Amino acid sequence: MNALRILIPSVVVGGILAALSSCNTTDSSVTSKSGLWERELGAVASTPANPNESHKELNIKVDLIQKGKYGRRIDRKLDPKFITIHSTQNPTGDAFAHAKALKRGALRGGVVGYLCWHFTVQDDTVIQHIPTDERGEHADFDGPGNRYSIGIEMCEHQGNDQLATMERTAKLAASLMYHHQIPIENIRAHYHWPREGYSTPNKNCPHFLLENGQPGGTWRWFVGRINQHHQRLVAFDEYLRQQKELEEQQDKQNRIVQIWHRITDFIGLG
Repeated sequence: MNALRILIPSVVVGGILAALSSCNTTDSSVTSKSGLWERELGAVASTPANPNESHKELNIKVDLIQKGKYGRRIDRKLDPKFITIHSTQNPTGDAFAHAKALKRGALRGGVVGYLCWHFTVQDDTVIQHIPTDERGEHADFDGPGNRYSIGIEMCEHQGNDQLATMERTAKLAASLMYHHQIPIENIRAHYHWPREGYSTPNKNCPHFLLENGQPGGTWRWFVGRINQHHQRLVAFDEYLRQQKELEEQQDKQNRIVQIWHRITDFIGLG
């Protein structure tokens, strides 16, 4: 879809910005770590964002596992209801290295015998490994985490900008929420999905967003940031709706003026 370049009427912008401001209030209970990250990243912009342009800015490179191979060797459809956030806990592998590993079946496990997930994110790019309408093997074997969620892995390799990776992940999650109609309460940490048979069923993942191995203030901050990015996409739709109303009202006024001119010309008053 071509990028939309439209001048936004000030009355529309004012209403949208007021709505966005109410969504961007900061939770006073955020941890010191997330407070520092928030200051470094800066506040999410309080302006509508074109969903198609925002998706392009994610810099997604599609590098799929071959259909019928490894993690995709069985065709299992996914109607995504959740988004699950992971971290790789791999200090040496970037997103491209993980893509190669998945494509050659180097990561074993899961119900089909091979791990796979939908996206791997690093500071400057996103790599997609399987389509979002196919089930992955990244959370809880045959549990709801795998059966109903899109899996996103955040890179942790040396030289990677971790804050930039988290922000790109937040924007990716917001875009997926928008395009798949997934509510904010269905953003889940890997921790949320217990793994049957493990002595510690709830994994400490993504570990740098958890406190003592569990979701707390840092995780709430991250989900709040996802929500703010998502609200910008929703606000753009509201702007388009209001702009359409304004254009329809203007067209109606123009037609009335034209009719009036015709009447006055006909009776000689023009």
